[in-house]
Amino acid sequence: MMAVMYMCVCVCDFILFPIGFTTVQFWETQVINDAFRQWQPITLQGGGLFHMAMGAVLGVTAWSRGQEKLAGVTSNNQLQQYQSNYTPTEYRPQPMQRTTVQMTETTLGYGGKLAPPQSEHPLI
Repeated sequence: MMAVMYMCVCVCDFILFPIGFTTVQFWETQVINDAFRQWQPITLQGGGLFHMAMGAVLGVTAWSRGQEKLAGVTSNNQLQQYQSNYTPTEYRPQPMQRTTVQMTETTLGYGGKLAPPQSEHPLI
């Protein structure tokens, strides 16, 4: 996702925005606009620190992913020793205990009103 974001930033800053900036200057009618101004890429301001940081992030990520792939290729036999021989047993649910509720007392709900009577079996 970082590479896709970086690609979108570069496309916008070096392709789309310069074209749009030049196109918008044609619509301006001021006398000051006799000489066209050039688009200055936003990401190159500040010495291009954004591009250096993104290069470092993507470079380290690509290098570490490559190391993971190389380690996975050489240790395929080690993967088999981590696999378990566990086989799940058959699921046997326990029967539900039947409970009865005696309706001798009045239950109060929110606001002091009478609550509806509880059913003998819960509704599922």
